[in-house]
Amino acid sequence: MLDTVLTYSQIAVAAFLIMLILIQPKGVGLGQVFGGEGNVYRTKRGAEKIVFNATIFLSVLFAGLAMARIVVS
Repeated sequence: MLDTVLTYSQIAVAAFLIMLILIQPKGVGLGQVFGGEGNVYRTKRGAEKIVFNATIFLSVLFAGLAMARIVVS
């Protein structure tokens, strides 16, 4: 029973994580190394910061659920 709950939870978290990754702004990260935007330093504000922090939270939660499934199995 617990394994089933963890499986469905992990699927739901994975779906939300994919959604958050896809709505993040383009040209961030390694794209700047190869000629992305010309900004030297830019801080995240507003919705962009919320999406960034939620992505980190969901990725940690996804890893935790994966470890919990390993322990339960």
